[in-house]
Amino acid sequence: MIDAVGNPQSLLVLGGSSEIGLAVAAKFAAARPLRVILAGRPGSRLDAAADRLRATGSTVSVLPFDARAPETHPEVVEKAFADGDVDVTVVAFGILGDQEAAWTDVAVARELVEVNYVGAVTVGVALADRLRRQGHGSLVAISTVAAERPRRSNFVYGSTKAGLDSFFTGLTEALRPAGVRVAVVRPGFVHTRMTQGLKPAPLSQTPAQVADVIVDVVRRRREQAWAPSPLRWVMSALRHLPRAVFRRLPI
Repeated sequence: MIDAVGNPQSLLVLGGSSEIGLAVAAKFAAARPLRVILAGRPGSRLDAAADRLRATGSTVSVLPFDARAPETHPEVVEKAFADGDVDVTVVAFGILGDQEAAWTDVAVARELVEVNYVGAVTVGVALADRLRRQGHGSLVAISTVAAERPRRSNFVYGSTKAGLDSFFTGLTEALRPAGVRVAVVRPGFVHTRMTQGLKPAPLSQTPAQVADVIVDVVRRRREQAWAPSPLRWVMSALRHLPRAVFRRLPI
């Protein structure tokens, strides 16, 4: 269970080598050691992530997880909960891809959709079932400000995240009667492996800064947040710009 000051005893990260997901785990572990389950693609990166968290005194286990294998997601979730209740789950996987290829190459577009949207929905359905049976817990889905209005530069990626965003926003209401809290967090540009080599946007963040927002969301039982928080007002303004003006912006 999550204690009175918002510290969980257990944490599941789907996308186990995600830099944001690992930063969230590290921040919670700084308050007290956790039982952590990292679900991700097997390999040296996942193993290194587990070792990094074990150094905090936490108990860490790893599970093979493939976002593009939705038929396996119910089994992965059941295995994640096999050793007891899970207080906090973070849906942290996703890919950016080549945005020009994404609207001209069927295979590239399909991969983006299958990982960012289909995988998120299928694992979300499995988590919803397990958390509903558990009767408590906090589920955080990492979306993006790119989900709020499509841009020429990344509209395929943005469309997949818009689907994720909509699904988990709806799941917030669906799971409320079961005592399960769902939150959607929308970061802007984050300095990670995924964005390496790209020009940083204004208000860019580090994984640790985004993790601060996610930890705050769990502790304060919030349902929605932007990282950093001023992006909420920036995106509100951008959503209402006429298309003729919006397309001329250097974003």
